[in-house]
Amino acid sequence: MPDIPEHLLRRSAERRKALGLPAQGEAGGEEAEAEPAAPGEPEAPAAEAPGAPEPEAPAEGGEEAGGAKGKIPAHLLERSRRRKAAKAGAEAGAPAAGKAAAATATIPAPAGTGPGGHTQRLLTVVKSGSIQQTRAEAQDKVHTWPHLLVIEFAALLGLLALLTIFSAVVRAPLLGLADFNQTPNPSKAPWYFMGLQELLTMFAPMVAGVTIPGMGIFLLMVAPYVDKNPSQKPADRKVAISLFTLFLLFWAVLVIIGSFFRGPGFNFTFPWNDGIFFDL
Repeated sequence: MPDIPEHLLRRSAERRKALGLPAQGEAGGEEAEAEPAAPGEPEAPAAEAPGAPEPEAPAEGGEEAGGAKGKIPAHLLERSRRRKAAKAGAEAGAPAAGKAAAATATIPAPAGTGPGGHTQRLLTVVKSGSIQQTRAEAQDKVHTWPHLLVIEFAALLGLLALLTIFSAVVRAPLLGLADFNQTPNPSKAPWYFMGLQELLTMFAPMVAGVTIPGMGIFLLMVAPYVDKNPSQKPADRKVAISLFTLFLLFWAVLVIIGSFFRGPGFNFTFPWNDGIFFDL
């Protein structure tokens, strides 16, 4: 008798214990295992090996069945008997099984339902507002293109058209050719330089032409860093508005005095007494 591997013996003992049969080493178990098979009789398997074909059970009744029961375990005989009965029933009921399978295929599978018989998905029940904020926040901003640049381009075209029409209709008040033998008295600069010319009558050229204009420009450059309020309301920008207003008033007064209150020799005079000595 060939040696049986240890793992097969262990599996056989566990199977016997599960079926309530005497295991090896117990009374009647070891002797039955050690008893050699009689000549002409098949040898009983020691354990149920995986994938091994099941032994054919002898016909019921008679001496063969009685002798085989002593060698082959009862559970193996019962399994063989069930297999034969199932095989015979399958061969006999093959047409009926085909009809039953077709009928079963036509029956729709039951849909899974939730509490109360509801079949909606979870995401269709949950409100979107609890998952994410779908509404965009209002922003007080617009893109430069096209919102701003289109308006500026339209204003530029309108101003260009106005200047073109005005220059074609109205003649420019230009003076005659300059004569170096006859200098006009008073000789005045263009109106946008009259403020500097007026300062030259009061201060030295260095102070009137460099120091005072430089200080004014410097104060205007520092103003945004002094008043950092981002508001556009005049009531909230008192420092910036006050500085710019003083600058405009100072320069406007100088231009008005130099244009209308300076006569021959650039002397101070009243325009309603001696007339206006100013040409554009």
